[in-house]
Amino acid sequence: MAKVVVAMSGGVDSSLAAALLKREGHEVIGVTLRLWPYQEPDQERERFGSCCSPGAVEDARQVAHQLQIPFYVINVEGEFSQTVISYFIQSYLQGKTPNPCLYCNSLLKFGSLLWRARGWGADFVASGHYAEVGYDPGRGRFLLRRAPDHLKDQSYFLFNLRQEQLAHLLMPLGGLRKAETRMLAAELGLKVAAKPESQEICFIPEGDYRQFLRQRASTEIKPGKIRDVARRVRGEHAGLPFYTIGQRKGLGIAGNRPLYVVDLDAERNEVIIGNEEDLWSCELLAEEVNFIPFETLSEEMEVLVKIRYQHQGARARIFPLAEGTIKVKFAEPQRAVTPGQAVVFYHGELLVGGGIISGSNRWPHERAGNKG
Repeated sequence: MAKVVVAMSGGVDSSLAAALLKREGHEVIGVTLRLWPYQEPDQERERFGSCCSPGAVEDARQVAHQLQIPFYVINVEGEFSQTVISYFIQSYLQGKTPNPCLYCNSLLKFGSLLWRARGWGADFVASGHYAEVGYDPGRGRFLLRRAPDHLKDQSYFLFNLRQEQLAHLLMPLGGLRKAETRMLAAELGLKVAAKPESQEICFIPEGDYRQFLRQRASTEIKPGKIRDVARRVRGEHAGLPFYTIGQRKGLGIAGNRPLYVVDLDAERNEVIIGNEEDLWSCELLAEEVNFIPFETLSEEMEVLVKIRYQHQGARARIFPLAEGTIKVKFAEPQRAVTPGQAVVFYHGELLVGGGIISGSNRWPHERAGNKG
């Protein structure tokens, strides 16, 4: 049996992960990472509604007590601020739409926590993610596969994990469906069995990321011009971070046809708008690419591609370019390809890898550098 540190958020998934590992006979230690202050000086209410709040920590503590396992809260506010929060703000200032969960997973949950756990003599870190990790002796590599429940599958958020992380990672819920998770949690008498899921970004109160950016980066957010794809000035914007690809509401510009944000030009501090057809792309470029079944992509490969978490996936071919960069060519154009979001590749149920979208070829205009 192994010594396992379980990242416990106070929700049903991580709680059941701890319970299942304990039932299997492992030596289990529960840990909650305190990522963000519970309160800020001018706030009387809890900073978080459901994640990392005092209530969530108490839920995790009570589950650990019920399971009779040690439980600790580790303050990683500084690390979280310097990595995830900084990345989140800088991405928006650069005209990108980031996904902070990617870096929280790779740098904190399966980075910093794993480093600590190994220092404590633990063999593994475990989480309540819905994905399957395993070892392929033929390849000599650890692999990730999608969970059977594709609606809950979270492999999309794990594409950037490295081999040394996967080697010490357990995901006991990987083969379960969400209904089975709640049923098992109820059977085991876990108090969080019926606890609602958290869907929002954990450090954004009430989902208002714009207000968060105003508080954190107000001096760096500048108004600028709104142009159409023909480069004609159509209005003024309040700040590049307040817009995202595909946005229709809040533009304040009348037209004969619906208008959408189709690009964010950080170099010129301009929002580019266009019609529905301007949102569709047949290619994209990705950077910060990581592959799991192999080290590097040496030739083109046919894959299923997801360009956002809820995307159903599209057939495409991927092509190696410079180190750490690839081109994705879709079999059919895709709508609202968004720089800053993850693009993740699958071959059947196997997660091949992924990267961060850096640009696409939505329409022919002077910013040819985005065309790949």
